[in-house]
Amino acid sequence: MNEKLILTIDFGTQSVRAGLFNKKGDVVDIVKKPYEPPYFSQKPGYAEQDPNYYYKKMCEATKEIASRNKEKLLDIIGINMCCFRDSVVPLDKDNKPLRPVILWLDERRAKGLKKLPAFSRAIFKLVGMGPTIELNLKRSMSRWIQENEPEIWAKTDKFMMLSTYITLLLTGRYADSPCSQAGHLPIDFKKGVWYKKAEKHLKGQIFNVDNKKLCEIVPVGGVIGTITEQAAKDTGLPSRLMMFSGGSDKSAETLGLGVIDDKSASISYGTACTVEVPIKKYKSAEPFLPAYPAIIPGYYNLDVQVYRGYWMLNWFAREFAGNPTEVEKQVQSQVKLEDLNEEMLKIEPGCNGLVLQPYWGPGLRRPLAKGAIIGFSETHTKIHFYRAIIEGIAYCLREGLELFEKKRLHHKIERIRISGGGSNSEAICQITADIFGLPVSKVQTGECSSLGVAIAGFLAAGEFKTVEEAVDSMVHQTSVFLPNQENHEKYDYLFRHAYMKIYPRLKNIYKDIKKFADKN
Repeated sequence: MNEKLILTIDFGTQSVRAGLFNKKGDVVDIVKKPYEPPYFSQKPGYAEQDPNYYYKKMCEATKEIASRNKEKLLDIIGINMCCFRDSVVPLDKDNKPLRPVILWLDERRAKGLKKLPAFSRAIFKLVGMGPTIELNLKRSMSRWIQENEPEIWAKTDKFMMLSTYITLLLTGRYADSPCSQAGHLPIDFKKGVWYKKAEKHLKGQIFNVDNKKLCEIVPVGGVIGTITEQAAKDTGLPSRLMMFSGGSDKSAETLGLGVIDDKSASISYGTACTVEVPIKKYKSAEPFLPAYPAIIPGYYNLDVQVYRGYWMLNWFAREFAGNPTEVEKQVQSQVKLEDLNEEMLKIEPGCNGLVLQPYWGPGLRRPLAKGAIIGFSETHTKIHFYRAIIEGIAYCLREGLELFEKKRLHHKIERIRISGGGSNSEAICQITADIFGLPVSKVQTGECSSLGVAIAGFLAAGEFKTVEEAVDSMVHQTSVFLPNQENHEKYDYLFRHAYMKIYPRLKNIYKDIKKFADKN
């Protein structure tokens, strides 16, 4: 054995990666397999994919990495996996999928035909969470299936996240990590277990899934099982290889950035954008908005998400930057976005007063909100609009971070680490530093989710005594972007005097828009 390695599997919304990492944090090898297409839509707003397609693409990646590293296969001490969140699969009693995965991007809604008990509704209304609970209920795909595909639900023996299905195929065990259950399932995030009698529990009943359909929960860092003989044939990996209990992509990304203390924050600029702060004592981000279990034991992550984050950049390029057919091709290769990032540097910070609120998708904190953009004048161009999207997403994440500071942390965040596709642009990194007024840094690899999975894997295998030791060995800061004070003052003014006032001024209008939509 030359050096010990962890094999990582990282399911993203657009592609899957299989990687080999050593204890220094080096990417020994990595294989990326894009999904073609990432999802299909049977109706507008739908986003689905064959669950076996994800397994097939993963096997392509693992076979390629195994064939390129035959001499290193015996150096692998375990497998760890992360996966995008809130994407569900129903199985029959023979463990066969009954329908495609409904992805987190999907916009369908249940009608909420089966109401919560009157007592529960009264409690939620009393604490001001009525609209949030209603949105959670309608976004629960278990309820949508029950309403629209009752024959599917009648056959459903197991109901799970995509990560659980992949784990079942690899190990033969119906089990998963509590960190992977972020979404619409009845889990107690503080304890990392399912609610007992979930259908009757105050919070658990929202999702209307009984405990018999749910998987076994293995604590983060535990051993779920070993790779079966069939999975070894499928993947090209050695059989009996240990698989650890991993977690979600965003939690892995935070760890991969080396963010492990509550004076640091991680920002992910991906299809969905998030800001996360790790904490050791459980505190909900807000009432009924949980902190999620982290990919390492004993930690949680405060999390605020911009649901359709840097997805908006692709949306903008497709809809406004030229011929749609050609732009779609260019967006896939990032050519158009790179051009737009360069062109937006000609625009002054603050976009000459153009301010955007990026609610292009529903959020739990403000379930009725819609996207808004104000301040248009004859001086504004499509590039102003593009930069306003980038600034608006950062404003939204700053709002979430300041909420953490005031309500939960009771101290200021001192630094930010950044990852995701948006972090590849130095302009976007600098805008982020200027808006937050904090130093923003990157680490040695863009594969931060995979790196985080590797760190968690080495910890699970006992190769490091503490998470601090693991991070010191495997995460290495590279670029640092310091805030420009003059730009920060401009952004700070717009954030406090414009951005933060948009929602309070518009929230009643959003209610009227909802009434209109419900009638039409």
